[in-house]
Amino acid sequence: MLEAFGLSDPGCVRSNNEDYFISDTESGIFVLADGMGGATAGERASYLSAETIYEHLLAAEQDGVDALEQGFLEANRAVRHAAEINPELEGMGTTLLVARDLGDARLQIGSVGDSRAYLSSKGRLSVVTEDQTWVAEVGSRLGLSDEELKKHPMRHVLTMAVGTGDQLRIFSRILQMESGDQVLLCCDGLHGVVTEKTLQDALDSQKTLPEKAHYLIEAAKNAGGPDNVTVVLIQFV
Repeated sequence: MLEAFGLSDPGCVRSNNEDYFISDTESGIFVLADGMGGATAGERASYLSAETIYEHLLAAEQDGVDALEQGFLEANRAVRHAAEINPELEGMGTTLLVARDLGDARLQIGSVGDSRAYLSSKGRLSVVTEDQTWVAEVGSRLGLSDEELKKHPMRHVLTMAVGTGDQLRIFSRILQMESGDQVLLCCDGLHGVVTEKTLQDALDSQKTLPEKAHYLIEAAKNAGGPDNVTVVLIQFV
């Protein structure tokens, strides 16, 4: 059995929110997208990609693990088509992160970009996705220190995003969950701003899922809130 709660906030600097999330406990589908692009393009990209993959997964067989990858490809085509027919949306793209309940305590995770999924199990927090960023894929191989990478001008550059090309590299894995395990889906407005200790402390607390989500949003805002911040919390009970 799953419990879940999602929350999004523009943060302290930006007036608009280019993040979009879906939290559907009944169907076991959870989606988070962090859009990018000028004007309203980022908002359009995140909304379109999330809704496209959500509708695809709703229609798919629950235990069909290949459906997730096909959903990502459909989302990519939808975002690219929208940009082709509307010049104002040219160049838009988005991260896309999905968690899907496969039954038998299995949770399928898929991602493109740098929105992250964390697993909190038995007091241990671990990242279960891979960042598709310049820092993760190029910078870390150049021998730069963590402090240098945090300040590098390329630190926010994605190496892969939905809508920016015909080809996608999709990260995918299946988690075997146990009672009490929690999964945190979040954009870089959270994981790029607060420490992993803050994330772990929140998840380990006795707060309810809504209270944990609000706490994490406020933690990001108290740290400056330089970007939109979105969290979706999922717990197996």
